[in-house]
Amino acid sequence: MANHDTGERYFPADDETADPPYLHADYGSTVKKSPARPPIPLEHTITELTGPVFEAGQAGENDLTQQGGSLPIGERIDVRGRVLDEDGNPYAGALVEMWQANAAGKYRHLNDGRDAPLDPNFIGAGRCVTDADGAYSFKTIRPGAYPVPDSEWWRPAHLHFSVTGPSVVARLITQMYFPGDPLLGADAIYKSIADQEARERLIARFAPELGERGRSLGYEFDIVLRGRARD
Repeated sequence: MANHDTGERYFPADDETADPPYLHADYGSTVKKSPARPPIPLEHTITELTGPVFEAGQAGENDLTQQGGSLPIGERIDVRGRVLDEDGNPYAGALVEMWQANAAGKYRHLNDGRDAPLDPNFIGAGRCVTDADGAYSFKTIRPGAYPVPDSEWWRPAHLHFSVTGPSVVARLITQMYFPGDPLLGADAIYKSIADQEARERLIARFAPELGERGRSLGYEFDIVLRGRARD
């Protein structure tokens, strides 16, 4: 997450500690999912390099509080931000997808077999396209924490983000955390990023002015694609 109040320029990063490793022993899933052999580069064809293309500001499905017959259970929040390049320039026409657990910390997914309630009025996924200023926004509820199977630690409240650029091979996947969450210090995924400043860029700024008065709390989360302030 970038600090857009400083006027700082974003330069290419040469510190690999800003990226999480494929294999992180404290997070057991990476033991099975991390590559055991060096990757094999494949030449991209015109199919991978020429699309999809999205119209800047295209109307999206970014109100997750309107997915059922009534409001979902949970603390309503507004999340707003901008997608930026390494120089702080806005990226227009990027597809921003977001998914999350519900207020009980349960995903609407077949693989989530935890004994926690599903909310019939909450699907937990949405999308939108950044406008000319690189801006995106989502209306949703604050997700709940949940225990990691066969572990002693809990995942803190978080939102998953995917940003797709000018082609299907230009994609960033990241997570947003909430400020002051006491579970961050024990989260193996958050701590897999060795650089403390890089970790803190994944924490949103509490911004009550971005919420609706008497209705929702606001958070600001800018997504920087490249450079030392990248997500």
